Amino acid sequence: MNLSRDVTNKIHFVLDQLLPPIIRDSKLLCKFLIRLQFKNKTNVMMSFKEKAPTISYKEFVEIYEDTASVHPQRETDLNKKSEKLILDHIVDGNIVEVGCGRGYLSNILSKFGRLIATDMVVSNKIKQQYQNITFQEANIESLPFKDNYFDNVVCTHTLEHVLDINKAISELRRVCKRRLIIVVPQQRPYKYTFDLHLHFFPYPHSLLTIMKSDNFKKQICLRADGDLFYYE
Repeated sequence: MNLSRDVTNKIHFVLDQLLPPIIRDSKLLCKFLIRLQFKNKTNVMMSFKEKAPTISYKEFVEIYEDTASVHPQRETDLNKKSEKLILDHIVDGNIVEVGCGRGYLSNILSKFGRLIATDMVVSNKIKQQYQNITFQEANIESLPFKDNYFDNVVCTHTLEHVLDINKAISELRRVCKRRLIIVVPQQRPYKYTFDLHLHFFPYPHSLLTIMKSDNFKKQICLRADGDLFYYE
C-alpha cells in the first residue's frame, strides 16, 4: 500500500509526537512495526543507523538497492505545500535536482528551464519514463559539476539520508549560482525509524543551525505540513 506523503506525515506525527519517547524508542515495539512493512529486510532497517558511521559509500548504495523493493513506491515524497513552495521560489535559468528519486519533481521543473537530474542510482525504468530529462548518477558529496554552474539547485528529501551532511551541503552550495532550495522531513531523532534516515530536523532552527553561513544574506526556513522548506 503506497500512501501519499501527506498521509504518512500524519502517521509519523502520531508515532513521533504523541508516543512517549520511552515507548517510541522501544526495540520490541519498533521491530514489530517495522517487520509489518519491511518483512525480511527488518534486520537491515533496525541496524542501519548503528552501522552507517563505518560503512563505505559503496556499501551505503548497496543497502539502498537491497531494500528498494520494500520501501514505499509512491512517485514522490513531497507534500503539496512543499511542492508549491519550490515552484514559487525557482528563479530563471538552468536547474539541477540532486536526489531526484523517481523523477516526479524533475519532470515538473524541466518546464522551467534546462534541467539535469541526479541520484546515486537512476533506474532504466525512470529514464524510459521521463525521456525529456537528462539523468546522471552522482554522489551528492562529490558532484561532477563546475563551481556556480546552476542557477537553481534543488534537493528534496535527500539530506536526511547522506553519510556526510556537511560535505553534501558544501557541494550543493559550490555548484549553485543563485538559488538553493532544500526540503527535509520535520522528524524527531529516534534510533529506530521506518526509513534509512541518519539526520533529523524536528524544528526550523535544527536545519538553520546546520545551514548557517556568513556568506548568505537571506536564509529562510518554513514549516510545510510536516516538512521543512529552506532556501538561500
